[in-house]
Amino acid sequence: MILEDMYYGNWRPNEQIKSTDPESQKVNQKISEHMEMLKNKLSEVDFEQMEVIFDLLNESTSLHSAAAFIHGYQTGALTMIEVFSRDKEFGDGNKP
Repeated sequence: MILEDMYYGNWRPNEQIKSTDPESQKVNQKISEHMEMLKNKLSEVDFEQMEVIFDLLNESTSLHSAAAFIHGYQTGALTMIEVFSRDKEFGDGNKP
């Protein structure tokens, strides 16, 4: 149940999203190839610094995704409020 999962902190929509877009798979493959190439070219210290940058980028992306999710959810809720408010305003079945 979503509400129970939300209450216990077990609802993580970002972990449930799996892209089926072939372009996404190509991009991830390119990232892996470039990471392997850089791992072979850079010193261990430099490569670790690059991994830190990627971790920070992932964190930034996650924060942006959370903000986009919240904004989308709020927009949906506001839309529903507007829909139901109009239902009361036009309760007799007449359209605006």
